[in-house]
Amino acid sequence: MADQLTGLLSPFLRSRRIAAVRPFLDQGNLLDVGCGTGDLARYVDAARYVGVDRDEESIAIAKRLFPAHRFLTLAQFAQLKNENGFERIVGLAVIEHVEDPQKWLAWLRTLLKPGGRVVLTTPHPSIRWLHELGARIGVFSREGAREHRELINRDRMIQLAKTSGFRIQYFRTFLSGCNQLFVLEPI
Repeated sequence: MADQLTGLLSPFLRSRRIAAVRPFLDQGNLLDVGCGTGDLARYVDAARYVGVDRDEESIAIAKRLFPAHRFLTLAQFAQLKNENGFERIVGLAVIEHVEDPQKWLAWLRTLLKPGGRVVLTTPHPSIRWLHELGARIGVFSREGAREHRELINRDRMIQLAKTSGFRIQYFRTFLSGCNQLFVLEPI
């Protein structure tokens, strides 16, 4: 299913996530992991952007919307060699969907250039009930809510970062504390 923007407020939430990460997009080549239909691409020069998503339909839409940008399925990206040239890796509301967040972060670390940063947004665990209720009534994406594996708070992210070779360089909440922004740097 393309990009999980089925909830009434999903486009608004996406725009707030993008607004939160925009100050961190200014340097070098950027990998947008879980890019969906590519909304973040409009804020990054095509020459330094790569979007990756597991959903082929989302990638096809992103390619139509942003033909100058590079978009790949996760399978295509995995087949590439020497893709460890990213100064920024962005994951907008992705980490809560992955099977093993520590392993995923360790993989992202291998894709970073020295001095690179990983920029993540994720819902705060305290609002799980609100997200699930909103998904049931169509305010938030039902598909997205069903795919949540682990909602991660700051303490858990500190632990995950450390075991993956990172430290938290920057942290803040947004959307009245319902979402979190983490900027990770390698240690």
